[in-house]
Amino acid sequence: MKQNKYDDANFYSQYEKMPRSVKGLEGAGEWHVLKALMPDLRGKSVLDLGCGFGWHCRYAREQQASSVVGVDISEKMLQKARESTDDPLISYLKKPIEDIHFSDSQFDVVISSLAFHYIQSFEAICKKIHDCLKPGGAFVFSVEHPIFTSRNEQDWYCDDQGNRLHWPVDNYQLEGVRETTFLTENVVKYHRTISTYINDLIGSGFKIRAIKEPMPSDEMLKSVPEMRDENRRPMFLMISAEKEIVSPK
Repeated sequence: MKQNKYDDANFYSQYEKMPRSVKGLEGAGEWHVLKALMPDLRGKSVLDLGCGFGWHCRYAREQQASSVVGVDISEKMLQKARESTDDPLISYLKKPIEDIHFSDSQFDVVISSLAFHYIQSFEAICKKIHDCLKPGGAFVFSVEHPIFTSRNEQDWYCDDQGNRLHWPVDNYQLEGVRETTFLTENVVKYHRTISTYINDLIGSGFKIRAIKEPMPSDEMLKSVPEMRDENRRPMFLMISAEKEIVSPK
């Protein structure tokens, strides 16, 4: 059974109150970096994996993508996405990311925001994405940084007064399940190293275009001063890759 915390009433009620849920892309501290990694979406067919409330789907259409498909496991998330979307060229599909099946070379661009650390096999999804992308197509995604996911206790090490001393890293090379807390308890994530992300992409036939470890924008730091601690350790990893065009021999 694939994990679906977002249809849990308690988890969902807390998630929808988060700044990124209320304000959308501008409320996400990393959005300015992910946006810069996006290719030109004009006239492109786009697939968004783990689309949530559909913010990236609607952004793609604002950039004049020709069509957008958003995939998510959560009925609650998709219900909100549909309520917020008035565009016949955006369609939403309720399905675990692991179970996607699309035609070969169906999409020009595949994007995903903060979803793959909930999936056991990144290699398997890379192969599926490679198959459904057109040659030369773009794959842009973000995940929680392996420095962030290495421990079950994904939190700062603090002194007796609660001051944040440092971000501890342990068991980095031990990939696999992390039972952690995010909004509620009993959230399962999958830790993998940076080299695994990169090598799974290369092994699936992708060429790496860019790797980013984003920091909050100056505007975000001014409006939300507590975000300054995000510059003390990377919370997100972003990769832009391209399906290589194989020349005929």
